[in-house]
Amino acid sequence: MTRLSISQITTVTQSFADDLDAYRAAGADGIGIWEMKLQDDSLDRFRASGLESAAAIPAVPSILPLPLMEGPDDPAERVEAIRACVRRLAPFEPACVLFLTGPGGDYATILEGIRAIADEGRACGVPVALEPIQREFAQHWTTVSSLDEAAELVDQAGADAGLMYDVWHLWREPVEQIARHRDRIYGVHVADWRDPTRNTNDRVLPGDGIVDYAPILEALRWDGLFDLEIFSDPELPGSLWKQDPRHLAERGIERLRAAVTASD
Repeated sequence: MTRLSISQITTVTQSFADDLDAYRAAGADGIGIWEMKLQDDSLDRFRASGLESAAAIPAVPSILPLPLMEGPDDPAERVEAIRACVRRLAPFEPACVLFLTGPGGDYATILEGIRAIADEGRACGVPVALEPIQREFAQHWTTVSSLDEAAELVDQAGADAGLMYDVWHLWREPVEQIARHRDRIYGVHVADWRDPTRNTNDRVLPGDGIVDYAPILEALRWDGLFDLEIFSDPELPGSLWKQDPRHLAERGIERLRAAVTASD
């Protein structure tokens, strides 16, 4: 049975509690937890909701600093923040906690960070996964932009870490890479690619863009949660973040379901 979830950045203006209510009302099976939204009562509310936890995102999401996000400049502080997130999120039993490399050429620091994050995940019983970011905006986020590149980096680190597959980031990469690394994929994010895409935060709902989902889904053979993740610049015309969050959750689940079941 196809299972669907919504990553909390999609309804960025809502609280954790409101997200739970909206996602359940929309018919979602899960929630992609963002650490920045957690409150003291979030775990109790989550357990009462009956939702599953999809891929979770740390408040400090990368090993190296990100030009477009605030956070510590010191990679060691950033890695410790990700490790603390793994510990904080362990009771939610997420499908994985994802992380990014951040941009830059300090590979020794990246490899050391991957090992430390993976060690924390293993100690806490929480899978961790490196997410590659698509090439057009890679300079803002990453050193890896494909499953092959991400897998090679994890292998170089000798770390017990998986991979995150994000349709918006990887839809133009060869689907053969999916087959090659299918068993290492711990989470799947879904959004569509607006044509033309105006900046790094300009995603659209499945079916409103130009992604051909059929070959991706066939290659993935995914039986976990398909997690809708929408970034949408509120300064741009037509931004999804300007819409009513509950309505967006409802419509998002409808579009997500249509996209991932069309080839059934």
